[in-house]
Amino acid sequence: MERPPPRRRGTYAKTPGRRQEILRTAIEVFAASGYEGSSFREIAARVGMSETGLAHHFGGKAALLAAVLQAREEEDGARLRLGQGSIAPDRLRDLVAYNAQRRGIVQLFARLSTEGTSKTSPAHEFFTERYERLRRASGANIRRLQDEGAIRPDLDADLVAQVLLAVLDGLQIQWLYDERADMVAALDLLVDTWLSAPSGGGGGGGSLGETGVGDRSAGQ
Repeated sequence: MERPPPRRRGTYAKTPGRRQEILRTAIEVFAASGYEGSSFREIAARVGMSETGLAHHFGGKAALLAAVLQAREEEDGARLRLGQGSIAPDRLRDLVAYNAQRRGIVQLFARLSTEGTSKTSPAHEFFTERYERLRRASGANIRRLQDEGAIRPDLDADLVAQVLLAVLDGLQIQWLYDERADMVAALDLLVDTWLSAPSGGGGGGGSLGETGVGDRSAGQ
């Protein structure tokens, strides 16, 4: 059987498979070293390309970072059917369980969201827009579930959205330090003791547990 010819450095073919290989490698490098601590040259070397060849695909390190972040958003949106990238409370459990299977992505976002607090970071605009969008759209989802009787109606929906986003970020950071931390169980506890409307609470829509968040068997 003939072996395929070795890949030559400087190949410019923009195939979907090649793009995905570059993005996977960039995720590994950015997650391990952060944006500032990584180099375009290292990523190019890992995929067997010259810097010129890699620049032909993505332009530069900042553009590659933007592509990585966008690809992650699109993947999550497609898998979890997230409207506007928002996290509906009744899908949070699915998201947390999914993230527990991909440490590299969680580490990448934890690192870059911290670096992104600096206005000089290429990730700053992305995370500023992302948090604003998530708070707005998640608040709308919470109001919908309040109308359906699944979430306590006495809670401010926008504040609940802020709390849920903070809890998700905090749980993931703890899990990165110690993977024995049970993110799903912690989220279930928050939902069951704070968010879920009491049974027969007036809306007829059932509790969040009945829609998937509090159900310990869901999403696994």
